[in-house]
Amino acid sequence: MGKLKTKKGVAKRFKTTKKGKIKYYPGGKSHLESNKKTKKIRRLRQAHILADQKKTKFLKRMLPYG
Repeated sequence: MGKLKTKKGVAKRFKTTKKGKIKYYPGGKSHLESNKKTKKIRRLRQAHILADQKKTKFLKRMLPYG
């Protein structure tokens, strides 16, 4: 069987943890920060774990070696 290709756009945005969960950094922190609450900006700094099982399965197919 041949090699599987990784979707590069997905590889740049999502990583897999050791336990196989999908980790990502949410959007919305790149500009217009002056009118966002400090609490929101702090929360956007941290990585989130994808909770939706259906999307997790879909993304794992796009990251075959990840």
